[in-house]
Amino acid sequence: MAEHDKIIPINIEEEMKSAYIDYSMSVIVSRALPDVRDGLKPVHRRVLFGMHELGIKATGAHKKSARVVGEVLGKYHPHGDTSVYDAMVRMAQDWSMRYEMVDGQGNFGSPDGDSPAAMRYTEVRMRKISEDMLADIEKDTVDHRLNFDDTLQEPTVLPTRIPSLLVNGASGIAVGMATNMAPHNLSEVVDGTVAYIENNDIEIEELIQHIKAPDFPTGGIIYGYEGVKQAFLTGRGRVMMRAKANFEEVNGRECIVVTELPYQVNGSDLLKKTVDLINDHKIDGIASIRDETSRKGRRLVYVLKRDAIPNIVLNKLYKYTALQTSFSVNNIALVKGKPEVLNLKDLIVHFVNHRHEVVVRRTEFELKKAEARAHILEGLIIASDNIDEVIKLIRGSSNADEARDKLIERFELTEIQAKAIVEMRLRQLTGLEQDKLRAEFEDIMKLIIDLKDILSSESRRMEIIKEELLEVKEKYGDERRSVIEYAGGELNIEDMIPNSQVVVTISHAGYIKRTDLSEYKTQNRGGRGQKGVATRSEDFLEHLFVATNHQYMLFFTRKGKVFWMRVYEIPEGNKTSKGRAIQNLVNIENDDKVKAFVVTQDLKDEEYVNSNYVVMVTKKGQTKKTSLEQYSRPRTNGINAITIKEGDELLEAKLTNGESQIMIAAKSGKSIRFEEGKTRPMGRNASGVRGITLRDDKDEVVGMVSIPDNDSDILVVSEKGYGKRSKLDDYRITNRGGKGVKTINITEKTGELVAIKNVTDEDDLMIINKSGITIRIGVSDLRVMGRATQGVKLINIKENDSIAAVAKVQSEDDEDDHDDEIEAPDNEIKTDENHENNDQND
Repeated sequence: MAEHDKIIPINIEEEMKSAYIDYSMSVIVSRALPDVRDGLKPVHRRVLFGMHELGIKATGAHKKSARVVGEVLGKYHPHGDTSVYDAMVRMAQDWSMRYEMVDGQGNFGSPDGDSPAAMRYTEVRMRKISEDMLADIEKDTVDHRLNFDDTLQEPTVLPTRIPSLLVNGASGIAVGMATNMAPHNLSEVVDGTVAYIENNDIEIEELIQHIKAPDFPTGGIIYGYEGVKQAFLTGRGRVMMRAKANFEEVNGRECIVVTELPYQVNGSDLLKKTVDLINDHKIDGIASIRDETSRKGRRLVYVLKRDAIPNIVLNKLYKYTALQTSFSVNNIALVKGKPEVLNLKDLIVHFVNHRHEVVVRRTEFELKKAEARAHILEGLIIASDNIDEVIKLIRGSSNADEARDKLIERFELTEIQAKAIVEMRLRQLTGLEQDKLRAEFEDIMKLIIDLKDILSSESRRMEIIKEELLEVKEKYGDERRSVIEYAGGELNIEDMIPNSQVVVTISHAGYIKRTDLSEYKTQNRGGRGQKGVATRSEDFLEHLFVATNHQYMLFFTRKGKVFWMRVYEIPEGNKTSKGRAIQNLVNIENDDKVKAFVVTQDLKDEEYVNSNYVVMVTKKGQTKKTSLEQYSRPRTNGINAITIKEGDELLEAKLTNGESQIMIAAKSGKSIRFEEGKTRPMGRNASGVRGITLRDDKDEVVGMVSIPDNDSDILVVSEKGYGKRSKLDDYRITNRGGKGVKTINITEKTGELVAIKNVTDEDDLMIINKSGITIRIGVSDLRVMGRATQGVKLINIKENDSIAAVAKVQSEDDEDDHDDEIEAPDNEIKTDENHENNDQND
């Protein structure tokens, strides 16, 4: 170690702390955060100032980007050339900046993440809006500081006329903090700023009437307003953004066409992730995706499958992809060199204060300049009034300094005035030039008075700021690009699906569809019926029931598993369409089959699920009661509903309130009635207890009803089209597990029992046979008979045909007109709301 060297021991902890704080402050103040006054980070400010110094104006020719980058690097910004070029590229991208500050020529990238060309290939020049950000910079309007090597001066802030921080936003990650500020519409920002100038006590709620919401360069939809309002009020908030989409028919196929994406969403990445979601079966209903984006604009086409519901597919795209995303507002900017969180009014106040300072400094500069010129003109006018003497005095002097001294002494002039007289040109001695001098002097004196008035009157200064802002609005103002949907909020698919009544039909082979209830018609008892559905060969309708779109469905399979679905998720079809296989909607095993359905209200309502039960019955007469709460958390692959013994299968499931009576009917024509309360609730995996004792091994259960009160009658239907209505009291209450009593007299003419329902006079019956014919009749047409009778013919059955399913609907009014194929008005049909929680599927 040399003699003059010395080692200073230091505490490593203190040194690290000090060095890290210095580094942090450098990043915060000199790199990552924008200045609240001009809205620019140092690199952006230096790019614009460098272009200004190079004379690359909006009206001039484009210059190589490398030339600008070199200027900025060499003089003001001692960092990597990539950082400067990347910043300049972003300033030229119309999808990144709401109002571009640089006019680029060449490849500056794309919204889909394509890289710009190298700086040696691209060219740039300033835009007119940037010139307004630099306007009056030469008039001592802002402070300058030495550059990194102390050889040049650079501005600490630009004297901008544009409220850049609000109109273009900013984003940056500093140390321990980050900023993310949304862009806004220039016209709205100017209107809001003018409103503040006119009333300094204006509240943020009043400013919001002018500056309604962020306005993103890529357009799109601002979905919901709470996050926007929160950001305006506090400086922090979450703005929900959605793509702009519409439905189109392209080549006969229903399509979703996206024309605008949310801000900063990469289109190509979006499509890749969407394809992955489709392959993973998280999004169904899309057949193919095409990217038809061109120079004319964005166009993503999602071609839908024929049975897909466009609204549901679009909502799933919003839910699972970047077609809906959020912009987290965090308004942090440098105020007098310190980072602060700013609300909407703070941002406007700081901008107006900056403009006020600029106007004051500009006025002082212009006043000094005017006074200096007036001082010289005063001397020139004195000289022109005494021109002969002045000429004689100058000619008699040996040099300019002597002439200047003599003029000062003779006419009591200042040195500046005397110098101007000595340097005066001969043409200024003409009479015309002398008149010009006097006119200029008068104008200058008026200007000086005006400038002094500006400096003495704050209201005049504010009026000037306002006028200049309105000029900016006139030059650069435009319409909003982002549409505001004030009613938006958290994604809710139900908002787009009308809660109308539908008929859900399921065929023997497991094809399901929903059809609007109004498509069905009322007919006379005994008619031949009308074509209700087209089924596949050797298939027939097996189940039909009425529900509303927003209700939940539980699918129970014969193996005892249960699956979960919303009614609106069932593919829609008309009366003659075939429907879609349930296996494509829920993950049923190949050798399993859906046998029972329960329609419920909201399964997330704890009070509802804890006060209702599911009662099940198997073909061999086993019955089980389980709380609905056990089935309120389904999984994709289903959950166990009941343990099925060998040789048995689940037949029916009903929703009850725990106080109903249960009736089970067998193919042999016997039925049993018992109190639901006699069956205790069991867990999902239990196999249940005996509900009815069957006649023999060939006998089996055909149906079960839950009866909430004693007002219902019991309707039974046989396979040959016979049916009858009996009083409930005809069936005595017994203990469960017995053989039951006769419910219909089974003969060869009637065929075996196929259905049992509880009905009232307000109900209509829908009967479907295996060939797909439907008939709708009023229950009031059927007289009440004894339980042991054969019944009457409900529907004419062709040879080799038989009844497949029976369902009931309730009309508000009795149907008096029984002419064939009279359509009931929409408002005369509804589900049995009184029994909705108990017997939706009876």
